[in-house]
Amino acid sequence: MAFGTRSSASTGWKLAAAGMALGGLLAFAPAAQAKGCIKGAAVGGVAGHVAGKHGVLGAAAGCAIGHHEAAKKEKAQQQQQAAPAAAATPAAGAEAGK
Repeated sequence: MAFGTRSSASTGWKLAAAGMALGGLLAFAPAAQAKGCIKGAAVGGVAGHVAGKHGVLGAAAGCAIGHHEAAKKEKAQQQQQAAPAAAATPAAGAEAGK
């Protein structure tokens, strides 16, 4: 093989090594920070690779976006759970008048 040529096999090995490295890093990440990151990193990595051989950059961006979206979803769920509890408790002034 001549210098400067790229085979699909070497590109595949590089992609596999990057994926294994990312997986290794995510294995040691705290669960609270990893929520949404793995799915986002997978989607972003594939999109970045297809868009211009920027799989690692896409995975990092996908992780950040996935984590942000998961945090928004969790916050919305907490607000929905808190709303019925606040509506069920009587107002302090209503009991004082009885």
